[in-house]
Amino acid sequence: MTPVLPSRAAMAALAAILATGCVSLAPEYAQPQAPIPAGWPGAAAAPSAAGGSPVAEIARGQFLRDPRLQQVVALALENNRDLRVATLNIERARAQYRIQRAELLPTVSADAGATVQRTPAALSQSGESRITRQYSVDLAFAAYELDLFGRVRSLERQALETYLARTETQRSSQISLVAEVSGAWLQLAADQSLLQLARDTHASRRRSYELTQRSQALGVASALELAQARGSMESARADAAAYARQVAQDRNALQLLVGTAVDASLLPDATVETLAVLDDLPVGVSSSVLQTRPDVLAAEHQLIGANANIGAARAAFFPSIRLTASGGTASPDLGGLFDAGSGAWSFVPQISLPIFAGGANRASLKVAEVDRDIAVAQYEKAVQTAFREVADALAQRATVDEQLAAQQALADAEQQRYALSEARYRSGVDSSLSLLDAQRSLYAARQGLINAQLARQTNLVTLYKVLGGGWNG
Repeated sequence: MTPVLPSRAAMAALAAILATGCVSLAPEYAQPQAPIPAGWPGAAAAPSAAGGSPVAEIARGQFLRDPRLQQVVALALENNRDLRVATLNIERARAQYRIQRAELLPTVSADAGATVQRTPAALSQSGESRITRQYSVDLAFAAYELDLFGRVRSLERQALETYLARTETQRSSQISLVAEVSGAWLQLAADQSLLQLARDTHASRRRSYELTQRSQALGVASALELAQARGSMESARADAAAYARQVAQDRNALQLLVGTAVDASLLPDATVETLAVLDDLPVGVSSSVLQTRPDVLAAEHQLIGANANIGAARAAFFPSIRLTASGGTASPDLGGLFDAGSGAWSFVPQISLPIFAGGANRASLKVAEVDRDIAVAQYEKAVQTAFREVADALAQRATVDEQLAAQQALADAEQQRYALSEARYRSGVDSSLSLLDAQRSLYAARQGLINAQLARQTNLVTLYKVLGGGWNG
């Protein structure tokens, strides 16, 4: 005989259960008004892509022009451990969401069992010992909650928003990683430039020192001039040693960010002027673009989840209904398990009405409401932080080009001054003191030029990051 399944009444009840709608007790969500100005400080315009589209639409390959840097960033996206943890957190949140979503449906199981029991003669009605046997096969679901007041649905929504927040957090981590790797790569290039400048300056000052030595031997230069020439030479040598150490540390920092060894062919040359990123970013986006930044979106998803959690806390004040049902066959003999008339079923509804919980339900609702208020504050803080980051980057952008032009003009002027001082010194018109002073001024001006070039490049990277670019290839 075919196993007996639950009766028509039980099946109809199950169908009604699955079709039952629920009432959500969660407050209606409304996005908080962004607590920031509509425009940028000083009437500065935020960068956008061509045609007014967001910077986030500029692909990394379009922004990071140097193919070596593109490969280094690709290595980092594949091997960086922090980004890997952020990606695994997404997988964990997705699994937790699936677990919570499964609560919306009954858990159905197939069970088969046997019970063998011996009753001693002293307890038997017949005065003789007995052995009884019972075999059963059932299809059942246990303690399924009818979600009449949306408790399970609210918890499912909260788990979904947590998963979405993790996804946005991973995107934010990816953007930050692209910016950090680009910044570290550019810093390495700048320090290599400074190292090369220090070495060239040391070689030049050594030649001047040797020339001053010969001049002193001929009675032309004084001991003071010789001591100053030596001090200038040793200063450059000390700078070269310091920059060599910094370059080694820059490489270590870059390798840590990338998460694996970086081939020497992918490292930058000793120049910053012609590197790496887009020449400029077009302008024309309002501050509302910040609400699409991944970290801001993550904060909003957490807020929506906290809002849904209030619905679950409110539902705790209402009755909960749980159903347990099973249907199958039962027989005292294994051979008769599927005979006619062996059908068996059970249906056990259970309703629980909260009467007294010592204020626990009210306290839980209060916690959920405070959590929602905290999430609102965190969302607003995320928007304000994003606004401040962009405003700072724009403030630097407004002056960095002028600073770079002025530093270039200064370096050109000091180069001319040094050439004239050297010519006058060789002609005997000026002392070596004037030449040493020109050397020091030229050295400082060239250092300032390299740092200004680095500032412009890193400012572009920062703007690209804070405006949400860098997560798409």
